[in-house]
Amino acid sequence: MKRLPIPEDVTGDEIDNDVRQELQSLPKTLAEDVAKNLVMVARLIDEDPEGAYGYSKVALRLASRVAAVREAAGFAAYANQKYAEALAEFRAARRMTGTVDLWPLMADCERGLGRPEKALDMAGAPEVHKLDKAGQVEMRLVAAGARRDMGQLDAAIVTLQSPELASNSVQPWTARLRYAYGDALLAAGRSGEAREWFAKAVEADRDGSTDASDRLAELDGVEFVDALDETADGVDADAMVEKTVGQDDDAADLAGEERAADDEDDEDVEDDEDVEHVDDVDDDADVEDIRVDEDGADDEARGER
Repeated sequence: MKRLPIPEDVTGDEIDNDVRQELQSLPKTLAEDVAKNLVMVARLIDEDPEGAYGYSKVALRLASRVAAVREAAGFAAYANQKYAEALAEFRAARRMTGTVDLWPLMADCERGLGRPEKALDMAGAPEVHKLDKAGQVEMRLVAAGARRDMGQLDAAIVTLQSPELASNSVQPWTARLRYAYGDALLAAGRSGEAREWFAKAVEADRDGSTDASDRLAELDGVEFVDALDETADGVDADAMVEKTVGQDDDAADLAGEERAADDEDDEDVEDDEDVEHVDDVDDDADVEDIRVDEDGADDEARGER
């Protein structure tokens, strides 16, 4: 049997206590091996569904008679849109445990297989009344989706209207329920009301389980531009940076040239002042010479007399 690599930090002890108790029916070494593969399924299912699916198949080959393994295989197949396989695994897990927790997921698999009518039948089955509050809300979401699959938009909106939707308290399902209601309203052309419910979904979406903020921004006409990719005008951001740097360099060179020109002008002014000063001194010397000549001429005149 082909095994997949398990990171060293995965010990198998990360699994829930309920799953660990189920694995106690297996030999210790086998139980540890199965546990590690189940941990990898849980670790990868959101970011790498295909990888999670691979580990679920390994676990399934090792311990197909363990309900937790069948359930994990169902979730992995569901994440990869393998709805027929997911439905078979969920049914197997339900037979082993006798619980109805997987009922909404089974109904959604029917939707994925193009059988919305079957999903609606399951939404009206007695099993729904055995679900906890979270399961009942999930079943309502599936039923509304089935109505939309059948083109019954108004019926989908009515299906989602419930005390849970009207409640101001935030529960784990609140964001998804408000989001689904807003999406149904938008599909029915009621964009004003849809915006209101997308905004309410944003308020309740503390872990980012929906893209309600993006839908709200889209309705408000807000367009996001990745600054690291392109500018608003479609120009390469790096080119814009280089252009800006080049403009700064040109401005610095121009400022330097202007300062140099000012320095030359100052030197010219100083030279002119020096020239004027020399001319003044020369003029003074000429005046003195004239005075000396005049004094000498006067002395000569007095001697002759």
